[in-house]
Amino acid sequence: MKIVTAAEMREIDRVTTERFGVPSLTLMENAGSAVASFIHSRYPEAKTIGVICGKGNNGGDGFVAARKLRENGKEVRVLLLADPSELRGDAAAMFSKLGITPVVVKSSDDLQKKDAQATLSADVLVDAILGTGFRPPVSGLYVDAVAALNASGKPVVAVDIPSGADADAIGQQSGVVARADAAVTFTAPKPALVMGSLVAGPTVIAPIGSPNEAIASSLSLSLITPHDIAPLIGPRPADSNKGSFGHVLVVGGSLGKAGSVAMAGIAALRSGAGLATVATAKSMLPTVAGFHPELMTEPLHETGQGTISSDALDSLQALAKGKTVLAIGPGISRNEETAALVRKLVAQTLVPVVLDADGLNAFEGKSDELNGKNKTFVITPHPGEMARLMNTTIPEVQKDRLKVARDFAREHELIVVLKGHRTLIAHPNGDVWVNTTGNPGMATGGTGDILTGMVAGMLAQHPKQPFEAVIAAVYLHGFAGDVACESKGEHSLIATDLLAGLPDAFRRTRVLANSKTVEISRSL
Repeated sequence: MKIVTAAEMREIDRVTTERFGVPSLTLMENAGSAVASFIHSRYPEAKTIGVICGKGNNGGDGFVAARKLRENGKEVRVLLLADPSELRGDAAAMFSKLGITPVVVKSSDDLQKKDAQATLSADVLVDAILGTGFRPPVSGLYVDAVAALNASGKPVVAVDIPSGADADAIGQQSGVVARADAAVTFTAPKPALVMGSLVAGPTVIAPIGSPNEAIASSLSLSLITPHDIAPLIGPRPADSNKGSFGHVLVVGGSLGKAGSVAMAGIAALRSGAGLATVATAKSMLPTVAGFHPELMTEPLHETGQGTISSDALDSLQALAKGKTVLAIGPGISRNEETAALVRKLVAQTLVPVVLDADGLNAFEGKSDELNGKNKTFVITPHPGEMARLMNTTIPEVQKDRLKVARDFAREHELIVVLKGHRTLIAHPNGDVWVNTTGNPGMATGGTGDILTGMVAGMLAQHPKQPFEAVIAAVYLHGFAGDVACESKGEHSLIATDLLAGLPDAFRRTRVLANSKTVEISRSL
């Protein structure tokens, strides 16, 4: 799903009306209806709804929502932050249909009056003050209105975007911004809603009538949705066999880190690969083999420190023949001899490669050797690993994660999965997709190894759609973490809980793909 700027959203609305014949009043009607529908489903016990409206089109959406909520049996109170004579265009048209006498607020003093305070004390408040066309800072009466909203202690649903926010801002917001427990935005997500932390709960992206042909963006930035994933996880042919879904070879493990490579191997199988073989230092073999009976194993020559030896190169090249994907790095260690082996293996193999963990650290100071030209090559760094590859610092990486991922993917002609809050998947052509599944409970050892295995497993099943396979793996990985978090909580969640959550993540993704709306949410 394309992410669009505020200006592009206005152009989408214009094109929808002028080229595709959808009246702007219909778009507003659909937008307000989507807000009302969300409130009914999210807050079924709420009896009173307070709708705080500005004088622009955001207020017009609020008028529609208020009318729809009233028609459906809610007690609705409307606070209008302007004289009705100031309303223009579609907002004025929707106000004429409101059917509710609003509380008109023309000054900050008016906000303290009894009828205004009654509106602000409703069970749920709707923020329809300022929309995506607004540019900070908030001034005048609206500053006090946002402050009153924030101080209310009531659940707040933002219409399109929390009032005062810059829709195009990817980083920190400036000035006064309304708090929001939920948001309903329209047609396409805006950068701030995806990349920022504006909304405490869900953000729903509701279609309101714009055809796909009208939705254009210059950002080369997209949101991963269940609709994007569903084609890769549909029903399998009746005549399928294990050879139909690829064979993953995972290379890694060392003394004290055998679990990493074992988790990656079983994650490849759990994500749907037909076969998975783990190649590891020979003394680690019993640990890996005992992790799960479905894993095949291969012993490799090892160093005196219990890591994979450079003598294992010929064996690994032979093992890679006939494999669909090669995953390198989980638990492989930073031993210098092992790191040299990794660099040689990556340079010489033509099999699609997923490189992670100390497999990435093997290229510290040697990132010029990383190149995916003419082959599928995926790297999955966290910010620390990315900083080492770029010879910079973690704060520098975090300062502009989008540029870092995009530039590295282009320069090295590979797919970058830059992990973290809002994991980014960058294509060599500069396109970047944003993932919004996952939660802070996944900040624990081993979840990255699970992701490595899942990326390899999805690539094994879809070798002709490598980028789509990677975004599917990232989405499902976070979704599995969300599923696990429901029963384990953020503090007690561990990496292998994701393996248990994967089946439900697959099932729910298929269900959500049939929904007309898309939801960005931490809690499912």
